[in-house]
Amino acid sequence: MAGKSRADNLAPAQLGNAEILRAEGGETHQVAGGEVPVLTTQQGVPVADDQNSLRIGSRGPTLLEDFHFREKIFHFDHERIPERVVHARGFGAHGFFETYESLSDLTRADIFQRAGEKTPAFVRFSTVAGNKGSVDLARDVRGFAVKLYTREGNWDIVGNNIPVFFIQDAIKFPDMVHAVKQEPDRGFPQAQTAHDNFWDFISLTPESINMALWIMSDRTIPRSFRFMEGFGVHTFRLVNADGKSTFVKFHWKPKLGLQSVVWNEAVKLNGADPDYHRRDLWDAIQKGDYPEWELGLQLFDESFAQKFEFDVLDATKIIPEEVIPIRKVGRLVLDRTVDNFYAETEQVAFCTQNIVPGVDFSNDPLLQGRNFSYLDTQLKRLGSPNFTYLPINAPKCPFHTFQQDGHMAFINPKGRVNYEPNSWGGTMGGPREAPDRGFRSFPVEEGGPKLRVRAELFADHYSQARQFYFSQTPTEQTHIKDAFVFELSKVETTAIRSRMVSHLLNVDEELGRKVADGLGLQETPKPAEPARPVLKNLPTSPALSIIRNGPSSFKGRKLGVLATDGTDGGLLAALKEAVEAEGAVIELVAPKVGGITASDGTVVPAQQKINGGPSVL
Repeated sequence: MAGKSRADNLAPAQLGNAEILRAEGGETHQVAGGEVPVLTTQQGVPVADDQNSLRIGSRGPTLLEDFHFREKIFHFDHERIPERVVHARGFGAHGFFETYESLSDLTRADIFQRAGEKTPAFVRFSTVAGNKGSVDLARDVRGFAVKLYTREGNWDIVGNNIPVFFIQDAIKFPDMVHAVKQEPDRGFPQAQTAHDNFWDFISLTPESINMALWIMSDRTIPRSFRFMEGFGVHTFRLVNADGKSTFVKFHWKPKLGLQSVVWNEAVKLNGADPDYHRRDLWDAIQKGDYPEWELGLQLFDESFAQKFEFDVLDATKIIPEEVIPIRKVGRLVLDRTVDNFYAETEQVAFCTQNIVPGVDFSNDPLLQGRNFSYLDTQLKRLGSPNFTYLPINAPKCPFHTFQQDGHMAFINPKGRVNYEPNSWGGTMGGPREAPDRGFRSFPVEEGGPKLRVRAELFADHYSQARQFYFSQTPTEQTHIKDAFVFELSKVETTAIRSRMVSHLLNVDEELGRKVADGLGLQETPKPAEPARPVLKNLPTSPALSIIRNGPSSFKGRKLGVLATDGTDGGLLAALKEAVEAEGAVIELVAPKVGGITASDGTVVPAQQKINGGPSVL
C-alpha cells in the first residue's frame, strides 16, 4: 500500500438520509471539501484519519508516536475544571441594560449618566446547593448574577432571587455550605435541604430563621427564570461627583410578574424535564420573546439607617418596599443565547468586588467576606489569575494594567516598561493614574477597638420572619407549612425536628403547632428563647407575596393542546394565532410525536407525545 492514498480505500455508503464514506473496517469517514474546513491538530497540521489510531498492521499494537491520538486524548483528559462550590448548575444569556434617566444627582457611575444608553450585559441564573448535573426545579435559592460591561469597567451585581441570606457574617459561610451540601460520610442528598445536617445547622443558627421561611416558600420553585425577581441582597453606596453618598439596595423586577409552581408540579417537572428552566429561557430567546427586568433602587440616607428597626448592614433582613419605595431606573433585556456554554456560562467569573466609580461597598460583614471569597475562588476554578482576559470576563472598554505573566498569559504586552512610576513618557511609559476619573472609596470615618462582636440589632432573628409569613396569602402560608413538614420529615433526628418547631413558634404559634402536628411530635416544644423581643406589630408587606404580584396577562405562558387525527385544522390554526397574539406559546400534544392528520388532510406537527409530555410541561 506504499504511496497509496487513504482516500482510495473509502467507498460511499448510505446511512438513512446521510451519505458517508466507509473504509474496509466499516467505520464512518467524512472528508473536507468545498466549504467544509479541514480538520487539523492544535498545531495546525491537517488530519488524514480521525477514526483510527496509528498501529502495526490492522490488528497490532497502537504506536506511541501517534501525536494526533496523544494530543486528542491529552486535551480530553483535561477538559473539565472544578465546578463551583455553590451555584454549580447555571445557565446564562447575553443582553443589554438601558438607562431610563440620568442619575447624576445620585452617582457618578457612567452607566447612569445618559438616558437611553444601552450597556452590554451577561446574566447567569443558577441553583445554589446542587451539583452541575442536578435538576432545575430543586427547592433552592436561585442565583441572579449580572455582569454589566460599562464604559468605566465591569460592574457585577452578584445576587439571588431572595433578598436575604442564611448568615450575617461571612466567617460562617463555609459552615453553612458544608451543612447544605451532601453529608460527607454518605455523599447524599444533593440539590436539597431535606436532611439532618442542614436543619441541624439552621436550628442552631437563629439568624437563619428568616431565610428558612423564604426557602420554604414558593420563591424557591419558580415557574421560570423569566418570572423571578433578583436582589443584590446587601446594602451598597452610590456616590455622586460631589462625593455625596446614598445607601442603596438593588432589585430586579420581572416585566412578566412573579410566578412559581407548586411542589407536586416541581417533582413531576424534574422527572419529565430536568432542564426545564434552561430550556424555557433558551426557547424564549430563540423565539424572540426576550425576557425583561427593571432595575429598581431603594435609596436611603444615614438618618434612615439610624432610625430603622433593623440594621441595614444585616444581610438577613430587608427594607420593605412599603417603607422605602422602589425607584425604577432602567431595564435589563436578554436577547442572545451563548455561542458556547463552556466558554461563556461556565467560565464567566462574577465577583462582588467588581464595582465601578460611583458605586461603593457598605460595612455589611457578609459582603466584606464575599469580596475576598469570590475573587479567590476564581483562581482555584479557572486556574490562573489571567481569567480576567477570557472574552466573557474581559471589559469591553479599553483597559491597561502592569499585571503580567502567570499561567495562560495570552496577551502580548510590548515595550520595556512593566512598572510605574517610570522615566518614560507617552505611550512608551505605559498607563498612568487618573485622579479625576479613577475609583475612589467613599471616605467614611471609622473608629473603635478591634473586636469579634456583632451589632445589637443583628440579634432580632424572628420579627422579619414573622412579617414575611403574615405577608403571604393563606394559600402561600399553607405551602410554607407543607414544605416545613416535608423537609423536616426527612430529618432522622427527632431533636432537630423539635428544635425547628421551637423556632417556628416564635414566628407564628399556629404555624409551629401545625408543623408539629404534621411531624407527629409527641409533645409541642417550648418556643426558643429569642435574643431580642419579637416585634409582633410590623405591618404586612404585599410586595413579599408571589400571588399578589403575579402575571397581569397571558404573556410568557405555555398552553398545551391535546389533539388527535381528525381534529379541525382551522380551529387549531385560529387557536394558535389567538394564543400567540397574547404573547404565549402553544404546544400540540398528540398520540404520536410525528403529529396528527387534521380533518382537511393536512399533517400538523406535534411538540409533545401524550405519554412523554405531561401537563406540567
